[in-house]
Amino acid sequence: MQRNSDPEQLYEPSTGPTGLEEADHRLLMRLIFACTGATLGVFGILQSLAGNYWLAVAEAVACGMLLWAAHRLKRVRRLVPWIIAYLLPTFCFILYIIVMPNASATAFVWVYLMPVMAYLLLGKLRGFLLAVPFMLLATLMYLYMNHLRLDAPGLIDIGNGIFCGVLVLAFMHVYEGRRADAYRQLRRLALTDTLTGVASRESFQRALQRCIQESARYDARLVLVVLDVDHFKLINDQWGHDAGDKALQHLCKSLRHRLRATDLIGRLGGEEFGILLPYTDRYDAQPLVESLRKEVSRLPLEYSGQRIPLSATFGLAEWPSDGLDADELYRCTDRRLYRGKAEGRDRLVCSDPV
Repeated sequence: MQRNSDPEQLYEPSTGPTGLEEADHRLLMRLIFACTGATLGVFGILQSLAGNYWLAVAEAVACGMLLWAAHRLKRVRRLVPWIIAYLLPTFCFILYIIVMPNASATAFVWVYLMPVMAYLLLGKLRGFLLAVPFMLLATLMYLYMNHLRLDAPGLIDIGNGIFCGVLVLAFMHVYEGRRADAYRQLRRLALTDTLTGVASRESFQRALQRCIQESARYDARLVLVVLDVDHFKLINDQWGHDAGDKALQHLCKSLRHRLRATDLIGRLGGEEFGILLPYTDRYDAQPLVESLRKEVSRLPLEYSGQRIPLSATFGLAEWPSDGLDADELYRCTDRRLYRGKAEGRDRLVCSDPV
């Protein structure tokens, strides 16, 4: 059997390219689009008053498009194309205001916004690849347009601008890398049970809901298994809670070693665990789960020079024949699990008595 994969990779939906939660990332993009649109609207009015009518019209059109996009972002599925479609024209516009006739010498300060926006919206790698070429091009265009002197005062002016840009870029590069790493660690802690390393109850529940939806969409079968460690309280009472923790870790290691790459195990609470077997019916699941049960009984826990025997009772339910939603499947597995305990434990129950 192939060892099952990380629950985050198997069943967790992708978040934004920066690692932000999808809802937060979407809200950030809508806010940026709306603020940029409103800003362009104000500048369009000012350009009109200054007699720059073509630029005023262009900014008014861009304002309308951005406000429409801010509303449309509520429903789009992929944010990255929208982000790139926003950043490329924005960066090109920054380049234009540097070289436009009668351009202000202070227009170059907008270049420092490039790495901030690119890293924040696209993440470390994509942000670097997009921001650096534009920043280099903006620097060359600014130097060409302003004909700065190469004497000491001129070099000081050039150095101030360049080193400030490099520092902003370096800060965003380090910050985004550290922030993304910290978020991934927090996300992993939220998705996994800290003691056993399997999926947490919440992430397992979400995975079950998604598997049911996917099974319904593709007319596939799905098996839910709930297992409970037999006589777990006696292990805690006789050998201590540390032995109990080691027993749960040992159990999960044994189960994960036998499960397939597409399967998922999660801790539902205490000594109770759930197993998801997608695209599997009860007839294919039964020998697999039976092998799991035998594996648990075959491998006792080695603890402080002693062998602690382990066993578990399993209840199995199949979607949709045993339940159409998660609650019905859980009720079915619980019913069969407790019947297995009443009949002597260390067994698999996958059907109700006739």
